[in-house]
Amino acid sequence: MDGSGASGAALGRPAGAADEGSLMPSGYASPAQDWFEDRIDLNRHLIRDITSTYIVRVSGDAMEGAGISDGDELIVDRALTPRDGSVVIAVLDGELVIRRIRISSSGVALVAASASYQPIPVPDPDALVIWGVATRCLHRV
Repeated sequence: MDGSGASGAALGRPAGAADEGSLMPSGYASPAQDWFEDRIDLNRHLIRDITSTYIVRVSGDAMEGAGISDGDELIVDRALTPRDGSVVIAVLDGELVIRRIRISSSGVALVAASASYQPIPVPDPDALVIWGVATRCLHRV
């Protein structure tokens, strides 16, 4: 061996500098890298129907117990029908909220994922406007 590159580093000499723009592995090589044929399309992985989907930024801590924090972004699908337990973007009495919808025989309520917030009863379900169902939460790391 000529002492350059990674084998040189193993002998106590520094490895050669990488060319600008070259990729440097930071762990074990992935066995899948030999099969990678295309770019990652996040629309294909995260969005079911692009025509009915939008992103909303979360403000507040009412949903932290569900893993949704202040500053997170939710992918929201307007075409989905909310079911009991869905996280929804809702407007009730002119107020926009992100809550889990609870639908039972006793009625409908919008419930936070934090004990600091009381459930919001929906006395008239016709007055509740659902802007969409959250399908993914994007966190910054």
